[in-house]
Amino acid sequence: MNNVIRFGVSIDEKLLDRFDALINEKGYVNRSEAIRDLIRDMLVKEEITDPNAEVIGTLTLVYSHDVREIADKLNDLQHDNYKYIISSVHVHLDEHNCLEVLLLRGTSSQVKKIADNLLAIKNVRHGKLTITTTVDYHE
Repeated sequence: MNNVIRFGVSIDEKLLDRFDALINEKGYVNRSEAIRDLIRDMLVKEEITDPNAEVIGTLTLVYSHDVREIADKLNDLQHDNYKYIISSVHVHLDEHNCLEVLLLRGTSSQVKKIADNLLAIKNVRHGKLTITTTVDYHE
């Protein structure tokens, strides 16, 4: 690590005990790395609020393939946005339900709009978009 700066933090003992238990459970080797990850997470959350920020997203969708034309609607929207969809995985959960995971790349506003349009399709049972930035916040 270049230019490492050490600083002190005042924290309530009970809060620190809970933090130590949590980072131990998650496998962190020390508090510093856990704090660095918290800072990076905050920076990513701030970065993706910029509609022009370059982002990567994963969109998870669950739907019933028994519903007429839902697969066609999902497929049509994906083809309309092929420039932003890097990859997709389709899994048959059981005889009635499907899971689809899409990897998207583009500006924050483009990725969110595509996700909103797919999630708004009638009979999509559940879905979630997770976004991260392409900016490297590591040393």
